[in-house]
Amino acid sequence: MAAVPGLTPTTLPADAVEVGRVQEAWGIKGWVRLHPHSASADVLLGARHWYLCPPEGRYARGFDAFTGVVGLEVEEVKPHADGIVARLAAVADRNAAEALKSARIFVSRADFPDTGNADEYYWVDLIGLQVLNREGVELGTVRDLLPTGPHSVLCLEQTEGDKTVERMIPFVSVYVDRVDLPGRRITVDWQPDY
Repeated sequence: MAAVPGLTPTTLPADAVEVGRVQEAWGIKGWVRLHPHSASADVLLGARHWYLCPPEGRYARGFDAFTGVVGLEVEEVKPHADGIVARLAAVADRNAAEALKSARIFVSRADFPDTGNADEYYWVDLIGLQVLNREGVELGTVRDLLPTGPHSVLCLEQTEGDKTVERMIPFVSVYVDRVDLPGRRITVDWQPDY
């Protein structure tokens, strides 16, 4: 695999979020097929500037298109069949597109589209928030979210003495009273011994 000429080295913005990866070349004119990390591809479809990073783990073998971070303008991106395809600046032909296979795609959090609903949140905004119950008892910090089909579940982690306690709370209005993003906290109707 050869390096792609014309890619400009840069740095990731402080608010960069990994949203997908390049799956493979698509066609002969430099398009790539994408694998989004989310069921909703709104971020990939809406952002006009992407940051590509080399792959990690099993995807890294044989990748030498670039090292570090490169920034690319998105010329066109669209849904196609059961996936998403994109044409990126500086990726002129199939060979250049093939060289990007498995590259990780990052987007600045500032480029995410508005959810359009005060009760909808991006998971990336919830991770790291403190969770307290109505009585002010700390239940932990959001470590992850778990999709379960009908709703998501907050996965909390808290250190109590010399042990780590994990809790899971359904992220539904029955249990979640308030999400305060600026205050970095979530208030819930939940007890420590549940």
